[in-house]
Amino acid sequence: MLKIGSHVSFSDKGLLTATEEAVSYGSSTFMIYTGAPQNTRRKPIEDLYIPEGKDAMTSAGIDEIVVHAPYIINLGSYKEATFDLAVNFLQEEIRRTHKIGVRNIVLHPGAYTEKDPEYGIARIAEGLNEVLDGTKETDVNIALETMAGKGTEIGRSFEELAAIIEKVRANDRLTVCMDTCHMHDAGYDIVGDIDGVLRKFDDIVGLDRVAVVHVNDSKNPQGAAKDRHAPIGSGWIGFEAIDRVVHHEALQGRPFVLETPWIGKKERPMYEAEIAMLRADAEDRFGGEFMEDVERLHHFYAKSDVVPRQYVLQTWDLLKSDAKAKKADPREPMERLYDMIKENRVLSEDYSEEQVNQRLTASLAGKEWLAKV
Repeated sequence: MLKIGSHVSFSDKGLLTATEEAVSYGSSTFMIYTGAPQNTRRKPIEDLYIPEGKDAMTSAGIDEIVVHAPYIINLGSYKEATFDLAVNFLQEEIRRTHKIGVRNIVLHPGAYTEKDPEYGIARIAEGLNEVLDGTKETDVNIALETMAGKGTEIGRSFEELAAIIEKVRANDRLTVCMDTCHMHDAGYDIVGDIDGVLRKFDDIVGLDRVAVVHVNDSKNPQGAAKDRHAPIGSGWIGFEAIDRVVHHEALQGRPFVLETPWIGKKERPMYEAEIAMLRADAEDRFGGEFMEDVERLHHFYAKSDVVPRQYVLQTWDLLKSDAKAKKADPREPMERLYDMIKENRVLSEDYSEEQVNQRLTASLAGKEWLAKV
């Protein structure tokens, strides 16, 4: 069975809250932070409802989840205080991850700031050696994430990840988290040549190290080095390319995790629709009326001379290249399409904003997707 889910909240009742949210989306895996990703404040492990959460996971048939390390960890820093905080806090997070019963903690490798890439690679490896030496009592792996290449971050190329891994003594505890948006933004052609990208990764790093895949569309064209996630189908990668990644034989068995942005005026995630679409069970999940509504949207697009995919990409281009136009109308592509659908009363007036956006998300997968299901 395809392991697919999303990032979920770990607040309130910890693992129990996270599991219940994941189940509400139809997930078969999920990802958590053990506390706020922007600070070091953490609840005691006893207050995280771990036994109750594990019982709920068992009931839902979820047997593997992922932890993400906080953003404030930077093992690439030349500043001793920042580096020491990163080492010590990552060790603490690994111990918490172990107590929760999770095997992989995803880590942004780090940024070299005022130094250079060679320094950053060596410094990150130095930090990982310290971290792994200090957590030998755990069986937790550190999954280095493929990065988009913004600023001075390390991990924008497969070669950089391989260079880090080579310098780490206990590198049997290093795995990799692939991120579709990051790889695309870093310049890898996952849209036109996913087979070639995976072959290259296998040659340089080894596909056996891939433990997690983050599934995100991108608001920017290939090679932009920006790292701005978009809901599935509403970006430059598109539904078809992401679907090929999720179902690629070389990646089967790994957990696929959505980190797509929440959308709408009330800010809701599209995880439930995205998961159902990628699992190819949207009709079972939402019913036949859902599919009829998606078809209705395609009829509306055709009648209005709107090509959804083209419209989305042209709008992203406009927002990036024309400051005056952006100031006049800052709405993102999905918000514009949502308003168009509401103004023309294409769907039932009884639908909530979330229900409309779920159908809109499905329509961006294209007529081909609708024909397949």
